[in-house]
Amino acid sequence: MHSEHRQHALALIQQALPDLDWTLQAARVKRLSRDFHWFSPLLKRQLEDKQADAVVRPRSEEELSLLVKACVRHQLPLILRGGATGNYGQLVPLAGGILVDMTGFNQLCELTPGVVRAQAGMRLAEIEALTRPTGWELRCMPSTYRLATLGGLYGGGFGGIGSINYGPLAAAGNVLSVKVMTVEAEPRILQVPAPQALLLHHAYGSNGIVLEVELALAPVHDWIERLDVFDDFTDALDYANAFARSPGLVKRQLALFAAPIPGYFTHLSGHYQADQHAVISVIGQESDGLAAGLLEKYRGKSALRQSASAARDANASLMEYCWNHTTLHALKVDNTLTYLQTAFNPACYRQQIIDMAALLGDEVMSHIEFLRDADGNLTASGLQLVRYSSDARLNEIMNAFRANGVRINNPHVYQIEEGKQGEIKPAVVSVKQCLDPDGLLNPGKLKGWELRDTLVLDDDPLGLRRPSP
Repeated sequence: MHSEHRQHALALIQQALPDLDWTLQAARVKRLSRDFHWFSPLLKRQLEDKQADAVVRPRSEEELSLLVKACVRHQLPLILRGGATGNYGQLVPLAGGILVDMTGFNQLCELTPGVVRAQAGMRLAEIEALTRPTGWELRCMPSTYRLATLGGLYGGGFGGIGSINYGPLAAAGNVLSVKVMTVEAEPRILQVPAPQALLLHHAYGSNGIVLEVELALAPVHDWIERLDVFDDFTDALDYANAFARSPGLVKRQLALFAAPIPGYFTHLSGHYQADQHAVISVIGQESDGLAAGLLEKYRGKSALRQSASAARDANASLMEYCWNHTTLHALKVDNTLTYLQTAFNPACYRQQIIDMAALLGDEVMSHIEFLRDADGNLTASGLQLVRYSSDARLNEIMNAFRANGVRINNPHVYQIEEGKQGEIKPAVVSVKQCLDPDGLLNPGKLKGWELRDTLVLDDDPLGLRRPSP
């Protein structure tokens, strides 16, 4: 749809729905049409001129339904926005349209032992602030948990803090169900149980509007945050690996940072020398005393130790130096850097980490996160920092990892299948055909939608018409 047609459709929708919470000022619309895609120099160039035509913040399912009806009537694109903490241009509109700010959907719906159900626009930190007093906490969350929303994590996230125990969000048992709204002339509201619910996970809000998510929770622990430093990279790696592989050590987070990455943590750098390597861990108070023996074995030193609850209250948590927060801290110091997302082989990740560090040297700085994969295997993922020189060299570096058996989840592309999903999945496209038959949600992000005529699609991908077993 050309710009003049979109503007005409927008005027008609605004005229019909004047009581909605509209944002129309061009500068604010442009700001709200951004996430952290600028971590990638490629995405920064490709998405620079992309933005919505307007932003709406619905306050209820009724308001959202009215908006959806109007957009279907006028065939105007809809793009969902949470906390805007994503990194791949998930919410950046490629074809204009209306950006739907979901942060008005911010209520806790139900909390029972081990289970929480909340609206998609609720911030993860707010959810955990309500669950912790009852003895439960989130199983996994990104380092951006203070700003990120539940729907944003579901639509564009992976896992993060806690994944050392529970794997990624997509691991069986973490997500129990989702509540969705269809994009049709008469929108329907559907309750979708797992595992079918995961067909909407990490789809950038391109194949359904998620209203609520039901998650399994983890028992609360009193956590201690540690930052330990090492003069030798292999010592730091072996300490982190031994920590990860000690099943009796109660832990929530474990990350390794090769020098000079700790130097980018400017608020912490007074605790250690610029050329030291670091490991950040979050360990149960009952296990903290056992870390000292490991630290001595691998010639490390304690640089910082603090209570996670006190750090959380002071907005000074070490967890906010992990996962892709690391990249943000580094870019604040050197904006010429970029990053990778790599998945090592569970059977040989230690040697792969050593080999790639030796091969690429200071051009690619090792930031390694330890976790369990969806099958429960202990493994490691990298969010390596890269000294960017050119697109061609960046591709050479990614191919070097691939050649050494390390998978690349390319963070420099905005189509789902080119990045994390890695392939066109007919089941994901089938869900879009079921829930968004006109293809109005986040157009251009789901490559499989453009190829749907060549795919074998399921007319009931969510199993809503099938009898229960």
